[in-house]
Amino acid sequence: MRARIESNGLADLRPTESEIVDTNADRTVRRFRSTERAATGAPVLLVTPLAATSVAFDLRRGCSVVEYLKETGRDVYVVDYGPVNFADRARGFEHWVDDVVPDAVRVVSEDADGQQVHLAGWSLGGIFAVYAAAAHPELPLRSVTPIASPFDLRQVPLFATLRPLDRLFGPYTVAPFYKLFGTVPAPLTSLGFKAASVDKYLTRPWTVLANLDDRDHLEQIEAVDRFMSSMYAYPGRTFGQLYHVIMRSNEFATGHMQIGGRRVDLDAIDVPVLVVAGNGDGLAPKRAVLHLTDLLTGSPDVRYGVFPGGHLGVLTGRAARDTLWPAFAEFLSDVDPD
Repeated sequence: MRARIESNGLADLRPTESEIVDTNADRTVRRFRSTERAATGAPVLLVTPLAATSVAFDLRRGCSVVEYLKETGRDVYVVDYGPVNFADRARGFEHWVDDVVPDAVRVVSEDADGQQVHLAGWSLGGIFAVYAAAAHPELPLRSVTPIASPFDLRQVPLFATLRPLDRLFGPYTVAPFYKLFGTVPAPLTSLGFKAASVDKYLTRPWTVLANLDDRDHLEQIEAVDRFMSSMYAYPGRTFGQLYHVIMRSNEFATGHMQIGGRRVDLDAIDVPVLVVAGNGDGLAPKRAVLHLTDLLTGSPDVRYGVFPGGHLGVLTGRAARDTLWPAFAEFLSDVDPD
């Protein structure tokens, strides 16, 4: 505790060494080179959700997804969209599914000498990845891994509490706010993440006091605090589309969706898929995530795994180092070409 008082903090929050491969007004693709002299296996592209930054994949030294995957001998790439502002208000779901994610996949494949790409995403980033794979079967993909990505939104308790308001007020529940401001402001997106695990935030002071002699635990709390304070805003149009999908039609659960004026079917995905759920995830409960496995009838290999942690913890909690990350690495090796 004394070290924390006398310094800027306990956790080593320096980002893992990386380099920008390509950037434009919509996104930046960053490469984390393998720690091996020559990378082994196909490259991995990690897709961020909206609102959250790519810090989720590189939380802190010693507890970083990209750091771990680098050490397994793979080149890792991350696509980040940067801050959202009023000028981005007209961007919809199709912007990420038809433009940003497919473009990032092509950039990674070209940078990796034409190799196929393992595409993985966390939360909404996983949903983007799944729909991009379905909408663009021509993409050079080796596999898809959605992590903590709910597809049956009726199974999410947080949304169930909001549906009575939607039935009462209809589109006037939230529409006037995001249309007025053009975005859902960053403080509100952060609040939404916290609401999904409100019990942890209410008990946080006691958790800190109970773990004053556990440096690793305190470092994790510090890193998560940094992540939560770095949230971005949501583009207004995308939020409106997702609100309709979540609160009204539950369209994700049907296995098909209208995107960019045409129907996209998830059974078009013809590569192996690993579906990951968090055992304590309130925003993407196990049943909401598991539903996706019933929709991937065109995939030759669909796997489902439940791992310790909540919505963020399943991806980059301390337990993920010994649970999800090795399982993910094993899946990638299993589906790599011989």
